[in-house]
Amino acid sequence: MLCATYNIQYCKGKDGRYDIDRIVAELGDADLIALQEVETHVARSGDVNQATEIAARLPHLFWAFGPGIDADASEMVDGRVINKRRQFGNMILSRWPLLSVTNHPLPKTALAGLVHSRRALIEAVIDTPLGPIRFASVHFDHIGPSTRLPQVAFARELLLNGPRHGASWGGPFDDGWFDRPAPPMPEPVILMGDFNFTPDSAEYDLMLGAKSQHHGRVHDAHGLADAWVAAGHAEDEGVTIVHAGGAERIDHCFASHELAARVGEAWVDMVAQGSDHQPVFFRFTA
Repeated sequence: MLCATYNIQYCKGKDGRYDIDRIVAELGDADLIALQEVETHVARSGDVNQATEIAARLPHLFWAFGPGIDADASEMVDGRVINKRRQFGNMILSRWPLLSVTNHPLPKTALAGLVHSRRALIEAVIDTPLGPIRFASVHFDHIGPSTRLPQVAFARELLLNGPRHGASWGGPFDDGWFDRPAPPMPEPVILMGDFNFTPDSAEYDLMLGAKSQHHGRVHDAHGLADAWVAAGHAEDEGVTIVHAGGAERIDHCFASHELAARVGEAWVDMVAQGSDHQPVFFRFTA
């Protein structure tokens, strides 16, 4: 099972061109895809719905889009409202049906004089060849630890306690609307996305567990593991974005320990040109 995460920067490539086809080509034949910075009806990217345009180019995949920002972009034409939403958020695509989907807004604090926006985490329940899992795409805040740490704490609690929160619905409904079985709420989880933090950060420690002087990284047995490290890489190895401040690994895949143990390989496509980030791939084996 091949999983990919890619912050597509609203399809704006390193050459300044907006190119949806290029983004789709760089995703290859991944089975599960987590995208970030997908936007709809914004003039800079052609006033298109990028979520539906990406999905149209991958007709063999099921999909869902979860905006963090959702604003009016409607037009009035001949006295009739053409309803459009200007949105910015995350997307999931899957070779297998999305049995249920929930878009979770992340904690946010208003800031003075800084570009800042609502962030979200979209989570889907999917019955994969590895069994039922929860697969999530997230984009944490870019400002710093003060804005990210509450988001990391929220996401970690949400994902690790999924079964306690329960599925989207349940119980003996008999009104005809819930004419399918309630979806499962499995414990195994894969979280992918642009985390905006590096492995030497407080956020990384909070997500996985801090380092011990004598024992290295101390993981909660019921917590998450870094799939990149599970594939045999060092924490400080790898680059997923190059910018004026340097080169960093900030695009991650965290997984339940039982799933992380199935990661056979992980790599970054350093050739891709479709965004300011690079797509990252993880192959899970049965």
